[in-house]
Amino acid sequence: MRLTLNQELRQEQRQELRLTPQMIQSMEILQLPQLQLEQRINQELEKNPALELQEPDDEDKESSIDADDRDADHEANYAIEDSTEESPPNYEHEPEMQFERAGATEEFSIADEFAQNYSDTIDEAPVRSQNWLEEQAARRADAFANIASPGETLQQHLEAQLDWFDISEPVREMAKRIIHHLEPSGYFADSLEDFLGEEHTGEERELAAEALALVKRLEPVGVGSKDLRECLLLQVNPGSEYAGVLRVLIASCLEDIAANRLPAIAKRINFPLDTVQGAVAELRQFHPRPGAGFDTRTAAVVVPEIYVEKNESGKYLVRLEEKHIPRLRISRLCQDMLKQQNFPKDAKQRIRYNIGSARWLIEAVEQRRETLLRVSQAIVDHQTGFFEKGQQALKPLKMQQIADIVGMHVTTVSRACDEKWVSSPRGIFPLRRLFAGGLATADGGEDVANDAVRSKIQEIVDKENKKAPLSDDAIVQMLKSEGIQVARRTIAKYRDLLGIPSSRGRRQWET
Repeated sequence: MRLTLNQELRQEQRQELRLTPQMIQSMEILQLPQLQLEQRINQELEKNPALELQEPDDEDKESSIDADDRDADHEANYAIEDSTEESPPNYEHEPEMQFERAGATEEFSIADEFAQNYSDTIDEAPVRSQNWLEEQAARRADAFANIASPGETLQQHLEAQLDWFDISEPVREMAKRIIHHLEPSGYFADSLEDFLGEEHTGEERELAAEALALVKRLEPVGVGSKDLRECLLLQVNPGSEYAGVLRVLIASCLEDIAANRLPAIAKRINFPLDTVQGAVAELRQFHPRPGAGFDTRTAAVVVPEIYVEKNESGKYLVRLEEKHIPRLRISRLCQDMLKQQNFPKDAKQRIRYNIGSARWLIEAVEQRRETLLRVSQAIVDHQTGFFEKGQQALKPLKMQQIADIVGMHVTTVSRACDEKWVSSPRGIFPLRRLFAGGLATADGGEDVANDAVRSKIQEIVDKENKKAPLSDDAIVQMLKSEGIQVARRTIAKYRDLLGIPSSRGRRQWET
């Protein structure tokens, strides 16, 4: 019997409640992009004394640990289940803060005391070499250099220009008020009366009018305009050969220009068609929203983590960029503490908790690496044609298909692809770009990806005769001849997405 919506929601909630802390941490780690993963690891290194960096030189030492030490390591990592020495508390139902009462300072003082008393039993991590320290410093410098700096806002840009003018302080302050009242587009749409409020005086209105006129002289040209027409008029260059006709076009012909009715415009305003075409070409260089180039949002830093390379046999293989992700290990010092019979009981409990947390993180990072490799390789294998021939060879692909191939849940695949970037012979792009919906072919063959269809439309339009551009119906027939069945309304939708005007808008008129 089919479940109701409420029953399904309750079932999902019960499933979420069964998630262990390890599972939750693994999902969070899997979803993190590379820079955030680095930050997460560094945070854990700072707060967990049982977690430490493993240098390349440490690997040989790690491989030489004898069997007894491996058993001790196993005991330390899973000490929650150990009951030979004492009955540990039930961590599953106790708050995680139970081992943080002593604080990090006391934990490290205990470790220092133990190191002094039992120095002959400790396999301490090696002293950091100067080369290693310099490499870490250079890596941090690179990371800081790659952080996107906050961009200059429109208000900051305009206020800085006020210093260019010899103006009184009241005018300067009023200009700042107007600047901070501008819309994101750069327009000053309100009337001065509404801007000043009901209680303003005639003197204040004159001051505001002077300040607004000053703002309209600032760069970018067009800021402070009341509407589109005023914005465009402010951008007309008096020295342009088309200055006169531009003012006429802006004042009364914007709608006809948008519809590309240039012959009708030339007839109505009594200008030659070639003059109208030249003026319209210049008009298209104007900025209808002069403030739009200033965005308060910081652009995201793109760090490719997945590299796609072609081997000698022609197969595209995936590798991960992991040199910036710290390699981790469990502290040998903390492991040895647990083997000491006379070590304080409460201290051992804290160490066990820290070792358990460190082990969870190490396993989550490794699981993330394996999952990302398997998922990205499966995607690349499916989209080999894209890497060989480009966008037109992109195949339809859904996440469920990849989930079935790698034997994972579709939500795991989604998390693995989230905010992950690919560096390949076809450029740098988000991994999710390789997923695409599809359209059926006329002959019942393999579906064609939506992105491939859009690419074909763009190619058809680029090659058409602009004096007799193709209609949407004509494009439908051209795609049909290639075995792609597309409705006319789909062509119109894809044109809009690509920023391609209609056939009338693309037509170039003969003079």
